[in-house]
Amino acid sequence: MTEKRIGYAAGAFDLFHVGHLNILKHAKSQCDYLIAGVVSDEMLRLTKGITPVVPLAERLEIVSHISYVDEAVAEVVPDKLETWKTLQFDVFFKGDDWKGTEKGRRLEHEFAKVGVDVVYFPYTVSTSSTALRRALELLEAPSNRKQTL
Repeated sequence: MTEKRIGYAAGAFDLFHVGHLNILKHAKSQCDYLIAGVVSDEMLRLTKGITPVVPLAERLEIVSHISYVDEAVAEVVPDKLETWKTLQFDVFFKGDDWKGTEKGRRLEHEFAKVGVDVVYFPYTVSTSSTALRRALELLEAPSNRKQTL
């Protein structure tokens, strides 16, 4: 009997779009069981300085219903190794913006010690939550609001 390969893909998954779907699809193709870590509102404020548009409970609900995802969990600690200690995954999926960076090398080094592979996926260039957030901000800007008389 072969062991199941457990994968873990973490993200904010805010303003869910095709880029998120692509990462989850590619991740699932490389493991038997995929856990999606949905970064909590508090962790997003702490690590990226942003407040998500969609609250954690709703993002968890959305991600848990994606067919590629076997389990969705809230990611509530900044240390991925701490998350691994709880979930015991075999492969960690990350966007390629981390590849070759100090953070990425540190992550690879720490995960290598516990036998976890790090696999990078390219981001979908045409769509990002950051771009969607900017578009929403422009729509909400005072100069774009209709004045009522």
